Amino acid sequence: MKKEPVFQPRFEKLNCCVIVPTYNNAHSLASFLEDLKLYTRNLIIINDGSTDATAKILNKHSELHRKAHSENKGKGIALKTGFAFAEELGYDYAITIDSDGQHYPDDLDVFLTELEKRKEHDPELLLVGDRNMGRDGIPGKSSTGNRFSNFWFLVVTGIELHDTQSGYRLYPVKLINSLKLITWKFELEIEVLVKAAWQKVEVKNIPIKVFYEEGERVTHFRPFWDIVRIVLLYMWFVLVSFFYIHPRNKYQDFKNKGFRRFWKEDIVKSQEPPHKKAAAIALGIFVGISPFWGIHTLLVFTLAAVFRLNKVVAFLFSNISIPPLIPVIIYASYQAGSLISGKGFDWDLELQKFETGTDIFMGLWQYIMGSFALAIVTAFSLWIVFYFLFSVFNQKQVVKP
Repeated sequence: MKKEPVFQPRFEKLNCCVIVPTYNNAHSLASFLEDLKLYTRNLIIINDGSTDATAKILNKHSELHRKAHSENKGKGIALKTGFAFAEELGYDYAITIDSDGQHYPDDLDVFLTELEKRKEHDPELLLVGDRNMGRDGIPGKSSTGNRFSNFWFLVVTGIELHDTQSGYRLYPVKLINSLKLITWKFELEIEVLVKAAWQKVEVKNIPIKVFYEEGERVTHFRPFWDIVRIVLLYMWFVLVSFFYIHPRNKYQDFKNKGFRRFWKEDIVKSQEPPHKKAAAIALGIFVGISPFWGIHTLLVFTLAAVFRLNKVVAFLFSNISIPPLIPVIIYASYQAGSLISGKGFDWDLELQKFETGTDIFMGLWQYIMGSFALAIVTAFSLWIVFYFLFSVFNQKQVVKP
């Protein structure tokens, strides 16, 4: 009697399967599938138009669920085919794993264990294997690209991940199939992460092992074009998140919580230390006064993500540069620049003084210097004031019976 796969009862209970997209990995596919079948028989293999011996190998595994593309369409399309097939077969969750030999099938246990912890009313779960890209043996270009992706994922979602590019993941099948996905190659894995996070799915890393032998591993990642597509995708996500997703989510939170609870949890954030609350205000003031007109919103959200400050507070205070105050800010900045350059205050400021291009250039330079100086001094001063106020407020909260 054939022995049942090690994790089969858990896969059945969780209604979970494994999706394997593969393209010209015949050198590792046969042994990989034999290893994978030791753990589950809930396997879906997507042959993405392979031109090597992949089809011949898969014919020896007729018991597996298989789909084949007549031509290579890209990993993203292969994954979409797999997700659609998984829902058709009735699965709720799917673990994706690459067939190039870098992932260990026994790490399926890590994904199953995390999924088993999820309770019925918890948010949906999307898990990404964390390969510990900073360790020895990982190629520099891989870790650099991963850090780039991690940073911009944090900016557009507010969620910190250590690995956003691992192909070893667990997905909620129905939710993924409901997303409008527009990409078709490697960047689809990033698109799914961002759009799932925007849907309030719990997206997080879990540690996995990885076998990285560059000389043996076949990769279809094309450094230039694939990176270009990823950069363009993130540029689009930045615009959408700053001008639609973040404001929409905060408005929904405001409606659900009411003013008092929203102010306490989202604006004051009582769990944050006073210096971080004050720093968010100072950042907003600095950006609002700075001469980066037109990109204040983009800049404040990016810097708030980098320094892990309250984005809502920083954004609100960056709006110091509202139309009624803009002339005041520009005038004060120009006067600050005049003072810095040793001219003293220019009380008789008149447009007639700017007669030549040189005059205009020097005036602009004076304004830019003064703008940064005013932004720094004002932001630092307000940090001190609000740090004191928040410290006093926190002390009152502690001693309050």
